[in-house]
Formats: sequence, C-alpha cells, structure tokens
Amino acid sequence: MNKIWLIIKREYSTRVKNKTFLLTTFLAPIGIVVFIAALTLVMSSESDDQKQIVVIDQSNLLEGSVKATNNIAFTFTKDNFTQSIKAYKKGENNGILVIAPLDDPTASKYVVNFHSDEQLALDESSRLERSISKKVRNFKLRELEISEELLSNLDTDISINPNMVKSDKKVSSITSAVGGILGGIVGYAMFFIILIYGMQVMRSVMEEKISRIVEVIISSVKPFELMMGKVIGVGLVGLTQISIWLLLSVLLFTVGSTFFGMDASSMAAPNLDPELQAQAETAFSNKDKIAQILTELAELNWWKIIPLTLFYFFAGYFAYASLFAAVGSAVGEDINEANSLTMPIMLPLVFAVYIGVSAVQAPNSTVAVWGSMLPLLSSIVMPTRLPMDPPIWQIAVSIISLIAFVILFTWLAGRIYRVGILMYGKKASFKELAKWIFYKG
Repeated sequence: MNKIWLIIKREYSTRVKNKTFLLTTFLAPIGIVVFIAALTLVMSSESDDQKQIVVIDQSNLLEGSVKATNNIAFTFTKDNFTQSIKAYKKGENNGILVIAPLDDPTASKYVVNFHSDEQLALDESSRLERSISKKVRNFKLRELEISEELLSNLDTDISINPNMVKSDKKVSSITSAVGGILGGIVGYAMFFIILIYGMQVMRSVMEEKISRIVEVIISSVKPFELMMGKVIGVGLVGLTQISIWLLLSVLLFTVGSTFFGMDASSMAAPNLDPELQAQAETAFSNKDKIAQILTELAELNWWKIIPLTLFYFFAGYFAYASLFAAVGSAVGEDINEANSLTMPIMLPLVFAVYIGVSAVQAPNSTVAVWGSMLPLLSSIVMPTRLPMDPPIWQIAVSIISLIAFVILFTWLAGRIYRVGILMYGKKASFKELAKWIFYKG
C-alpha cells in the first residue's frame, strides 16, 4: 500500500506541476470568458453598412412605420413601383418591399414581395414576416368584427397536475422537467469526465512504456501497484482540475458582474425581435415559475443524489481507467494500435449516453431501468435517473453489480497490464490479450 501511495504522489505532483496542466487549468476559464465577451461584442455591434429598404405599403398594414434594425433601415414612400425601381438602379436604396392590398379578410395566404439583387438575412426575413403577420391579424379582427378580448377568451392554459397514489412525495407539473434537465447534465458530465481522464491514463502508460521508463520503475514495484497508483493519481488530478474550474468560473462571473455590469439581460440576443424580447423578459420575470423551479430543486433529496453521484463517478472512472491502462500497456511502438483496442471500451460508454438521453425522457422505461442496473452502463445511466427518485432496490442492484464489475475488470486489467507493460515487438490482438490473463508468474 505504501508503494501505491508513493506512485499516486508521483503521478499527482508531476502532472499538477506540469506547465500544460497549469495553463489549461487557469487559462481555460479565462479563455471561455474572453470568447463569450468577444462573441457578445460582435453580436451587439452595429453594422457600418446599413441597408436602406424602401417600403411601398399599398394596404397601409404597417401604418407608416416599422422598427429599424442594426442592418436595415426602412423608409416608407408614396412613389409608385416604377419610380422606386429607378431609384434602386441608381443606388439610392438597397431594395423595395411591396405590400400588396389586402381586401379579403378570410384569405389564408398573403404574399409580400421583396425586390432586390440582395437577399434578406434569415433573421430579418423572419422578423418582417412576424410583424406583417400581426398586422394582418389585426386587420382580420377589425373586418370580421371580432374583439381581441373575445378571441383571448378562447385560449385556455392547460396543465396536468400529478398526484402520487402510493407515495406521500409532493410533485408538481414541472417536477419531471427539472429532474430530467438535471439528470441530463449530470449524465453528459459523467461521460466526458470518464472518457477524458481514462484516456489520460492510457496515454501516460503508453508514454512510459515507449520511452522505456517503466522498465526502471517496474524493478521496484509490482505492475499491479503501478497501474493502481497511476489510475488513482490521474483521477485525483482530474478532480483537482474540475474543482479549480468551478471555483474560477464562480469567481470570474462574480468579478464580471461587479466591475463590468454583466447581467442576464445583457446576454440576450441583441437582434431579437422586440415583441419576442418582451415575451422573453416577461417569462424570465415570472416570479411564480422561478420560485417553483427553485422549490423543486430544493426539495430534491440531495443527501442521496450527491453521494450516489460521486460513487458512480469514482466506480465508473476506476473501472474504465483500469481498462484504458491495460490497453496502454498492450500497445507497442505503433501508437495507432490503441484505436482498435479501445473500441470495445468506447462502445459501452457511447451506448450509455444514448440510454441516458432516453432515461431523461422516460426514466422508468424498460431500457432506462435495465441500463441503470447493468454495470457497463450504470455509471452514466443511473445518475441521470437519480433526480427522478428511482426505487431503492434498483439502486441497490446497480451498486452491487457495479462494485462486482469494478473488482472483476480491475483484476482482468491488472493481469493484462503485468504482461503487456514489458512486452515489445509484438502486436497485441484480443486473442493475445486473453492469453495474457491466464499467464502464470
């Protein structure tokens, strides 16, 4: 055990003091903030080349006004179409928008023509369509003598209020949505963390084997001790990096909010339609919905979710990292050999992500339930179901099977590692790896 601890310290200190680790750990959050700030600046900046669009409103639908955007200014004219076209050819405008007369209030289709050699951008075209659609709607209401109040009375907000039968647990109409979103975030995070740091273990083993450093190390420690120390050491490096990222993200957000006046409203899309912007602001300012979401989050059983999520992370990482270490030990001088050997390890991980997506939508489906109990998949699928409070017996089966899986695969990886780490000049196949498991000595 003392030797394993020494290897853990060596792996951890070597990697944490590495310049690459320091740069990626401390500069990555800053780089993300700079990227978001630059993107916001670009999106909010006004275009120097603003288009001038002439509007011929033959039906007076727009009532002589339409709001300009960063890229387009609208000018209403009494000139006829021929005069406007001549002005366009002289370069006095960038296009003509012709709104034809609207006489039939029962018409289901209405075409507005835009004349120009330059097409409108998709957002500008959609914005105009929405503005004109609203005006056409108001015209039809007036012509058909339908009041806005009467029409609004036809709309009814329907919500399904769930009630538990066998349980006293309190649920609401957004319980599934909050639990599903939280579970999806956790599931994807588990996948990327296990994959990234598992691959780091494999690369570390490969580098030491190819550089022959391992021949010196193996003279002092057993191969299994070396593998375990490397897996745990790299895992601790990953936890350190993630913890620093979280702390820096909170710190940068706080500093930015304090000194640069950043808030949620400033991050909204600057070119959003004013009507949609107002609707979005109304939705976000709805205190009842926000309070309901916060209440749902507060009522989740975090004393169960957090410890179990950490368990699934450590167990999943430990099992897959051991397998990645075994693959790294089996690779010879040709690093490309690792691609074929890692495929059987990658498939369950990818498959688990797809099942996790299904579990977010239907947490109690057959696929989700079995996927959360199978050891190859449970480290990703079960955390996505935890916010939806799966039955205790399913969690127990999942934990027991995952522990057995970790022990079995760590043992198998250790058997492969002890042979492969000193094997050179021979390309390892799956048949060869199976033989290594049963080698004596």
